[in-house]
Amino acid sequence: MNNISMLLENESFSGGLVTTNMVLIVLTIINIILLVGVNLKYIKFMKKLGNGSNLDQMLRDYLRDVKEIKKDNSEIKAYYTKLDSDMAACIQKIGLVRYNAFKDVGSDLSFAIALLDGNDTGVVLNGLYGSESSNIYAKPVKGGKSSYQLSEEEKYALEIAEQNKNFIAKNRNNI
Repeated sequence: MNNISMLLENESFSGGLVTTNMVLIVLTIINIILLVGVNLKYIKFMKKLGNGSNLDQMLRDYLRDVKEIKKDNSEIKAYYTKLDSDMAACIQKIGLVRYNAFKDVGSDLSFAIALLDGNDTGVVLNGLYGSESSNIYAKPVKGGKSSYQLSEEEKYALEIAEQNKNFIAKNRNNI
């Protein structure tokens, strides 16, 4: 400790220390002035690039907008994912077969129609048209199969529906 106190008492050392501190203060002030100048030039440059608007602020606004769009996109994605899931339960596949159920009726006025969802679940309707009466029968379908006995026309309507997502009508002549 004695050596340090002797050094500080030495006038030439203390004078050099004060001079060094003064030089450092002057250099710090010069650096601050230069930094302010560079900052002003940067602001002027950014306004020139932004056609009078502050380009820096424009970039910040743009990044904020991008974040909002990303959030909106994730909400839209969640919505259409749910919509796709819900669509699986809607009628998507239809198969129709027209045929002549009775010899005494002249045209193909009877029909079998299969209405299926995305999982091949739905119903087969069979409409029998006769000269004296008309009847419609419904048979449930699950996974492309029915627990009830299906006629040839009903089976064909079911095949058409399972193979196609588009509505297709066929005559019995094609069975």
